[in-house]
Amino acid sequence: MAKIKEYDIEEMEELYDLGKALASPVRLEILQLLYDKSLIIGEIAKEMNLPASSAAFHLKILEKAGLLRMEEQPGTRGTTKLCTRKVDILNINLVKKNAEINELVNMEMPVGAYTGCQVSPTCGLCAEDGVLGNEDMEQCFYYPERIRAGVLWTSSGYVEYKFPNKVPKKRTPKRLAFSGEICSEAPGYREDWKSDITVWINGVECGTWTSPGDLGARRGRLNPPSIPDGSTQYGLWVTWVVDQEGCWIDGERAGDTVIDQLHLMDAPFVKVRLGNKKDARYVGGFNLFGKHFGDYDQDLVMTVEY
Repeated sequence: MAKIKEYDIEEMEELYDLGKALASPVRLEILQLLYDKSLIIGEIAKEMNLPASSAAFHLKILEKAGLLRMEEQPGTRGTTKLCTRKVDILNINLVKKNAEINELVNMEMPVGAYTGCQVSPTCGLCAEDGVLGNEDMEQCFYYPERIRAGVLWTSSGYVEYKFPNKVPKKRTPKRLAFSGEICSEAPGYREDWKSDITVWINGVECGTWTSPGDLGARRGRLNPPSIPDGSTQYGLWVTWVVDQEGCWIDGERAGDTVIDQLHLMDAPFVKVRLGNKKDARYVGGFNLFGKHFGDYDQDLVMTVEY
C-alpha cells in the first residue's frame, strides 16, 4: 500500500522543511536509493560515494521533513541507524481554508466493534444468521466474530468504542454528535422498563437519557428472521451533542460540559462509552441496534464539526 503524506498551505514550517529536503539532488538520490530497501548510514554513504558525515547531514534533513525514519540498530561497534523511506506520495493542498465555514467528519461504527465492555445477564449478541455464541455468557462478548453483531444487549454495564479521530491536526473541534438506536433491556421485553443510559466521551460524562422501555410490542421494520417475536425489536434514535455551550440530548440541555473539556485533539481516537451508572435511578440495561436491525439502517454514528 502506498504511504501518503498530506500537507496544508497553512502548515508553513512543515512545508519549509519539505522544500528544503527536496531542494538537493543528493537528497533526491537518497530517496530513490531507499525506494525498496532499508540501509544503514554507512551503506548509504558507500552507495552515494559520500563521507559518512555528509550522508548523516542529508539524512537528518530528510528525517526532519518526515520523509524517512531512522532507527537505532546494534552494529559491530556500538549502534548504527537503519534508514527507511516513510512516504510514497506527497499531497500539498494550496487552498487556504475559509475560517468562516465549518467542516464535518462523519463516522459509523458497528455495534460489535467495541474495544471494552462490562455486561451482565440478560446479555448477548446477534448477527443476521443468529445469536453469536450463547446468550447470558459474558465470554461470548470477546469472540472475534462479535464484529458481525447487528444487535447487542445487556441488563447493566457498558460498552466502549474508539472512533478514529479524523479531524485534521491544528483544527479546532466545535461540535461533536453521537447517535444510535437504543432502548432498555428486560427479559423478553417490557414496554415500561425504564433505563438511565449515560454517554461518556474521553472519560467525560456528557448526559443521561432515560429510555422509556424495552420495545418489543411490534417487530422492528428491518429485523431478519433470526430475531424472534416476543423479544426486543427496535429502539429509539437518540443523539448526544457536545458543543461550545454544553451537552444536549435530542435538543434538550443535558449538562454543562463543553467540547474543549473533551480534549479531542490529544489522541488519534475518540473514546465513547455508553452504559448505566451503578448509582443510576433506573439501571435497566440497554439494547444497541446496527445496520439491518431495528428501525434505522445505520450503525453507531459520530460526527465532529470543526
